[in-house]
Amino acid sequence: MIAPYSPSTEQAMRRLFESLCERERRLYAAAEALKLGRGGLVYLSQLFDCDEKTIRRGIRELSEEPALSPGRSRKKGADGNPA
Repeated sequence: MIAPYSPSTEQAMRRLFESLCERERRLYAAAEALKLGRGGLVYLSQLFDCDEKTIRRGIRELSEEPALSPGRSRKKGADGNPA
């Protein structure tokens, strides 16, 4: 098992995790797991009380190309008007 973060850091991480939407939670947990390396996925799934599969999905999503170009929150024409 990896050395855990300090209790105050864990508390801050849980608060941040809980404030995020579902996709952002996956990506945050995945980034932390990648940073920690071996044992990080199990540690974070316990810390965040989430399934390991959720973090694995986030890791896959982090390795994929972004769906939108940087700085864009919607695809062209997403407002219902033709581009």
